[in-house]
Amino acid sequence: MKVILASSSPRRKELLKLIGLEPEVIEPKIGEFIKPEEKISDFLKRLTILKGNSVYINEYFNSIIISSDTIVLLKNKIIGKPRDREDAFCILKSLSKNVHEVWTGVSIIYKGKTYFDYAKTKVFFEEITDDEINYYLDNEDYMDKAGAYAIQGKASVFVKKIDGCFFNVMGFPLNLFFNMLKNIGINIYK
Repeated sequence: MKVILASSSPRRKELLKLIGLEPEVIEPKIGEFIKPEEKISDFLKRLTILKGNSVYINEYFNSIIISSDTIVLLKNKIIGKPRDREDAFCILKSLSKNVHEVWTGVSIIYKGKTYFDYAKTKVFFEEITDDEINYYLDNEDYMDKAGAYAIQGKASVFVKKIDGCFFNVMGFPLNLFFNMLKNIGINIYK
């Protein structure tokens, strides 16, 4: 069975390969914006499903199309990807000594049906000094990361603890995905 990943995230492809899948990657072409008065959970669901639908065509009917989106929330406000270094600095400063949430939506399109679920993980950051933030920004790729950090990189030292799925914070909750597949009758470990 062909597996298609509707994502430009190299981390998501890497995580799917970790569990034995070799997805074909097709980058979705959609605009990412929140509608006025849209609930965060509705925004996440809409965006995640739009990504999958943007690559779905009839020739993929018997394929599994996977799409995903990750958002970082601090005090119920979405923290996106940084616009530049100064914005990344401000984002990390706001996460310092705070608890934020990482939500990742997962959509599976299979045989004309769309399935959606999402995971939430709380991330507790230590206090981060300005020097530590500047060192991180000088030595890590932060521009394409929601919240301006990757938990599996140098920012790992900022994380005091997490409550929830580690892989969710990386951008793809593997356990949630595995159980979604099983619930629609697909067990990749059979």
